[in-house]
Amino acid sequence: MRAFAYHAPASLAEAVAILRREGPGGRVLAGGTDLLVQMKERGVVPRYVLSLRAVADLSHVSFKPGRGLVIGSRASLTDVITNPIVVERYPILVESAGLVGSHQIQNLGTVGGNLCNAAPSADTAPPLIALGAILHLHSDQGERELPITDFFVGPGRTALGEGELLAEISVPEPHPRSGGAYERYTPRQEMDIAVASVASFVTLAADGSVAGVRIILGAVGPTPLQAHAAEAVLIGKRPTADVIESAAIAAVSDSRPISDQRGSETYRKHLINVLARRTLDRAVASAQG
Repeated sequence: MRAFAYHAPASLAEAVAILRREGPGGRVLAGGTDLLVQMKERGVVPRYVLSLRAVADLSHVSFKPGRGLVIGSRASLTDVITNPIVVERYPILVESAGLVGSHQIQNLGTVGGNLCNAAPSADTAPPLIALGAILHLHSDQGERELPITDFFVGPGRTALGEGELLAEISVPEPHPRSGGAYERYTPRQEMDIAVASVASFVTLAADGSVAGVRIILGAVGPTPLQAHAAEAVLIGKRPTADVIESAAIAAVSDSRPISDQRGSETYRKHLINVLARRTLDRAVASAQG
């Protein structure tokens, strides 16, 4: 590992001031479960590292009426998994965060880091997109809000500007007749990254038809993809087995998988069909319950 400068601010204001002063060439350290590996093994050589570990006001997981769930970018995956409000109202986030690495990784790794790493296979991204999350980005010029749908630009690339960092993630309160589910496929049961993944979130009208739906596909494109064709199949219809199967087939056309050493394009398309059907079945059952 090559030499680099290290900064450990104690506040968000100090952190963004350092980013402005030091300029390009730095990397932000949250949990470090991705960045340290990249620096040791993948040739990432930052000029400086800005650690957020001492910025206590970025570590919260709270619920605010009218705003919904608020997750600080330094909150660990374990903080999310064990939070009673998340368990009760946002179980899809518990499912996804609980699949990231081991318990040790979850104790260190953060939701903010999982998003900012911008891996197409990131487990927390599809559920947060399905839930309609808003990201709060800070710089020394102030704060701006960005829908999470606009955050991912490409593999390893985000819409963060120069001198800007992710401070909070806010997730709207789910409708009472809504439900979600997240599933992925990995060759190994644990400690692996998704070959393909799907997050489905469904809202039902009073008559039982689908009033709203988001289906987000992971690891089958350069960024998480919204399955618009699949969603169109469901809107306004009762979510019968046949309708869900038609939506799952349509989701395949929304994917853009590649073939690599972990899975072929054909195999990933098959997985999207299966995972879309499974997550829609579970999301509908949750909304009905």
